[in-house]
Amino acid sequence: MRDHLQGFWVSRALFAAAYFGIADIVKDGPRSVEEIAAASQTNPGALGRMLRALSSIGVFAMEADGRYRSTPLSATLESDVPGTLRYTVMSELGLSHYQAWEFFPHSLATGEMAFVKRFGKEIWQYYHEHPEHAAPFNRSMTAFSQAVIASVIAAYDFSPFHKVVDVGGGQGALLAAILTANPAARGILFDAPEVLAGASCIAPVSDRCELAPGNFFEAVSEGGDAYVMKWILHDWTDEQCGTILRNCHRAMQPGGSVIAIDFVLPPGNEPSFGKWMDLNMLVMTGGRERSAEDFRRVFESAGFRLKGITPTESGFGIVEGVRE
Repeated sequence: MRDHLQGFWVSRALFAAAYFGIADIVKDGPRSVEEIAAASQTNPGALGRMLRALSSIGVFAMEADGRYRSTPLSATLESDVPGTLRYTVMSELGLSHYQAWEFFPHSLATGEMAFVKRFGKEIWQYYHEHPEHAAPFNRSMTAFSQAVIASVIAAYDFSPFHKVVDVGGGQGALLAAILTANPAARGILFDAPEVLAGASCIAPVSDRCELAPGNFFEAVSEGGDAYVMKWILHDWTDEQCGTILRNCHRAMQPGGSVIAIDFVLPPGNEPSFGKWMDLNMLVMTGGRERSAEDFRRVFESAGFRLKGITPTESGFGIVEGVRE
């Protein structure tokens, strides 16, 4: 139980290590506390205490001479590694997320978003008004995508599809990977105009991909035979998901598929990172992670038959529904 209780302290120490870029400072070799403190502009005494604690759980390691070096865990916080978790740690364990979680009891008592209770507005409006908080969140989503996309491409065959619409596709990393693996396919990257302005990931496949600005609660691009949504449905309530899915249903070709990439919650007491992410969705967006039965119900409400769920090495599931 003490290990669980100290999770709060661990989270804050990880946030501080990510915020001050400690992993970047030691990645090329062991450094003394004084050297790390000078490079990170932190207090040597306080920093040494934090590094000692993090090293006790494998995040950094202390050498016999008192210097600190990188470990496989701390390497995940390096800024330039593929799939870096540095910006995820900064976003999820600090800044606006951290402040919203202070109001988790409000969510538990009411079922309402703690974020709105804390800030008086939904998170997407807040990010629009506070780009300094939106930036690490957006970078974390891009990095997280890089870590997941390879497992999605390896697990699922997109070759039957001719036109893939990535709904809420962000900077286009997933769609670019799908089109690269399937040279005969074409794609549409659909997202808000301000998001598409930074869609640099599609550059290698720009000759086969078009940008389509819009709002998926109003309509989505027409004519696709596959509508892909990665980490979209979990942001929203069942009713809101139904609206998004019905818009896809109206826009797609007959017999088309909707493909959601999200956590699929296991039954019973089986451990799952998704079960904790589900609480984060309650706090932050009002959405939720879903079980296979939850997906079946939401899909059917929008006119889709749940065809199947394909697991991936990343822990995410690929949930496919077919237009009825």
